[in-house]
Amino acid sequence: MLITHDTRCALDTVVDLVNTAPDDDTAPDGLPDVATLADFVRNHEISDVGVLSDFDLSAVRKIRGCFAAVFAAPDARAAAGQINELVAAAGTTPRLTDHDGYDWHVHYFAPGASVADHLAADCGMALAFFVVAGEQERLRRCEAPDCRRAFVDLSRNRSRRYCDSRTCGNRLHVAAYRARRKEAAG
Repeated sequence: MLITHDTRCALDTVVDLVNTAPDDDTAPDGLPDVATLADFVRNHEISDVGVLSDFDLSAVRKIRGCFAAVFAAPDARAAAGQINELVAAAGTTPRLTDHDGYDWHVHYFAPGASVADHLAADCGMALAFFVVAGEQERLRRCEAPDCRRAFVDLSRNRSRRYCDSRTCGNRLHVAAYRARRKEAAG
């Protein structure tokens, strides 16, 4: 599947945003305050965003939940329903732009949109492209028992199972190796 640079950046943003959500009621929120949201916006180079407020923080957390629902969708039809709601509510307005030294690319958010609408439009469209291409199953959650982080499987054969092979994948492989050695030693 050919993934444009813009789509890849938007997918990375979606994954990072979804992964800020607490895993349970006792875990801390990865977006605890407006300052952290501002850091997120800056780190992901989200353009055309004004001064952020508590309202923006609340709206982005809500959008984050909608994106998480797309990753949890059992099939493309369910994912499409979630995505359609997201991009429609954001007032998606496609337009070509070449700002800040970047080549021509498409922004899907309306001029002056809130950061939540910006994320819903641009990231929602990136997810829509995946569904249209028949690649919804690449939107996954880590299979490690104690990890539910989201990721996009961009492997050629769609075989990625863990959010990070150096941590979750390696930890499980080492545990399986030790179990086999223990069983062999018997």
